[in-house]
Amino acid sequence: MSMVTLATAPAAGAATAMPLKGNTPVKISARDANVYYGDKHALKHVELDIRRNEVTALIGPSGCGKSTFLRCLNRMNDVIENCRVTGTITLDGEDIYARELDVVVLRARVGMVFQKPNPFPKTIFDNVAYGPRIHGMATNRRELEEVVQTSLERAGLWKEVKDRLKDAGTGLSGGQQQRLCIARAIAVSPEVILMDEPCSALDPIATARIEELIDELRQNYTIVIVTHSMQQAARVSQRTAFFHLGELVETGDTPQIFTSPKDQRTQGYITGRFG
Repeated sequence: MSMVTLATAPAAGAATAMPLKGNTPVKISARDANVYYGDKHALKHVELDIRRNEVTALIGPSGCGKSTFLRCLNRMNDVIENCRVTGTITLDGEDIYARELDVVVLRARVGMVFQKPNPFPKTIFDNVAYGPRIHGMATNRRELEEVVQTSLERAGLWKEVKDRLKDAGTGLSGGQQQRLCIARAIAVSPEVILMDEPCSALDPIATARIEELIDELRQNYTIVIVTHSMQQAARVSQRTAFFHLGELVETGDTPQIFTSPKDQRTQGYITGRFG
């Protein structure tokens, strides 16, 4: 399996993209991406290609820029006061920070699942139906029911809740709530799913189910996951990117990153010398 390899640029201390190998197309591309919170330079000169129908894991110590970069991919940083993003980030070659781009449409194409399950205070059905209703994706009740069922099936939740669709989504277990949130994201037919530590609040059994689901979902979606668990990154991803102190240090084929990293900082983090 061919992957993008990034090497540390001597001058700026940031990673530089190397040519892609193979025929897997790039879905999202970041070039010289920077994030500033006021005067703080939080993310520095990131160069990264995210390939279609693969899981890319973002790893690194707390505060290293993983979640900051993830939020750049659907412009969630727009809602943070004094946050400024520079550089270029494209989705299928289209600049997602272009003035004419509709952010609502972008967030439908690039869905997000957060660290803690956050179902709406609505029924299970209405949680999943919320997005399709807003975006006018169903013209009648029957179409809406089909979207809800398909989304819950893809999220591996349908069999567990098909007789409870009128119950509150907040009444589900933690793992079920997270799968409900995944179903909610899927319901608007996204192309990319961003996951910010989706298993950090879950028990091992629920975590295993989410990881199985991620592997199934990548057949239809491009997935980017932030995780503090290197074991999880190794299990679910095809590519891994290591961040440290706001820099993208190294990225490539997941087995290569974990067995023969090219940068000493990557080696130090993976072997537990810091983190």
